[in-house]
Amino acid sequence: MSSTAKVDVQQLIDSGRFTRYQFLIAFLCFIIIAIDGFDTAIIGFIAPSLRGEWHLSPQQLAPLLSAGLVGLAFGSFLAGPLGDRIGRKTILVVSVLFFGIWSLASAYTDSLLTLTIFRFLTGLGLGGAMPNAITLTSEYAPQRSKSTVVTIMFCGFTLGSGLGGVLAAHMIPEYGWRSVLLFGGYVPMACAVVFYFLLPESVRFLVLRRPGSKQIEATLRRVAPHAQLAGASFFIPEPPAAVRRSPVAQLFASPLAFGTLALWAAFFMSLLIVYLLTNWLPTLFKDAGFPIAKAALVSAMYQVGGTVGAIVIGRLMDRFNPYRVLGLSYLCAIAFIALIGFQYTDLTLLIVGVTGVGFCISGSQIGANALAAAFYPTSNRVTGVSWALGIGRCGAILGSLMGGALLGAGLGFSAIILLLAIPALLASISIFAMFVRYPRAGSGNASAAGDAGSAPASTPAST
Repeated sequence: MSSTAKVDVQQLIDSGRFTRYQFLIAFLCFIIIAIDGFDTAIIGFIAPSLRGEWHLSPQQLAPLLSAGLVGLAFGSFLAGPLGDRIGRKTILVVSVLFFGIWSLASAYTDSLLTLTIFRFLTGLGLGGAMPNAITLTSEYAPQRSKSTVVTIMFCGFTLGSGLGGVLAAHMIPEYGWRSVLLFGGYVPMACAVVFYFLLPESVRFLVLRRPGSKQIEATLRRVAPHAQLAGASFFIPEPPAAVRRSPVAQLFASPLAFGTLALWAAFFMSLLIVYLLTNWLPTLFKDAGFPIAKAALVSAMYQVGGTVGAIVIGRLMDRFNPYRVLGLSYLCAIAFIALIGFQYTDLTLLIVGVTGVGFCISGSQIGANALAAAFYPTSNRVTGVSWALGIGRCGAILGSLMGGALLGAGLGFSAIILLLAIPALLASISIFAMFVRYPRAGSGNASAAGDAGSAPASTPAST
């Protein structure tokens, strides 16, 4: 290759096979998301023991349970611009270390107020880790399998949440509720050291922000070991002017503004449903007359459906137009919501309905993470993903509060479930609106925003 050769970094990644090094990056991000899921869920698992030991009422416990969600929202808003300015890896490692420290500190407090503050601070770190892990995975995945890789990686969240329940069931009776928080503190702190040494910075970020970095060629040699890169210069087909603009301001500039608002609407509505069902489904089933064992079984099928749905939807997004796939999935959720609302007395149909809602809603939400990562250009990708997640967390908080409010208002099981068809329909409309606005997204290829907003790519010199 001549010394004047120019290499399109994304084209190099897209044209090669998925190497062991790329698998390592996705796996490490999977572990990060799993730890994230564990630390997010553990407060729910220790709450009964905490309530008994500290003699707390449900009203006293409510701020503690919601503090982490509020922290997640703020963490998402803060971490995005930092990830786009400083680097995905840097913010990712700092975020993991940060939430590990505050989880550890939570284990040593005897004050409800202090514990609530520490859970908020833990949430700040958790909110920063997730969007950077999504972005880093996306930027190292070939275009042909990007959505699949991101959605499988994100399934670590479900695994981590489930692992939290298993460990809590064994550790709390033997060692007390503090032991779970200690585990949730020491493990991420140790892993942060591993991530620092094993995770690379995004090469797309380096080309855009630090074009002279020696890390670019060194990392690409591991991603594409057979490529001839000696003496080459590297570029990505995006306008350099974007670097000088605020990542937040770019969210509302043409052509991204419409898609930003549509994504926010979809994330808000989707996570409203996810958290209302996750937090209140067992209670709704119990109030509807189901034995606790059956209520737990049916509720678990929601998580199973979400995990399977994420993998299937991610694969479909890579093969077909991602907007159509997600829009139809949210639309199909309405049918399963109706099935639950009208046929909940039939256990078989109820399991089908709950699994279907998990498949279509939770699966689509994970797919929406991949869509957001593909929609935004490198210069504000973390900001785009993290702010969409931050808005989504606002929906999650509302969903958590709505469940209690609707039950308190005396609405029955069917009425509460059927109301969920409204946010599902609004999420579907939002995604289909993006399909109309950005028709050049094609069959899961480069984002419409990137296509519309980027300068034409120059052709790499031949070898």
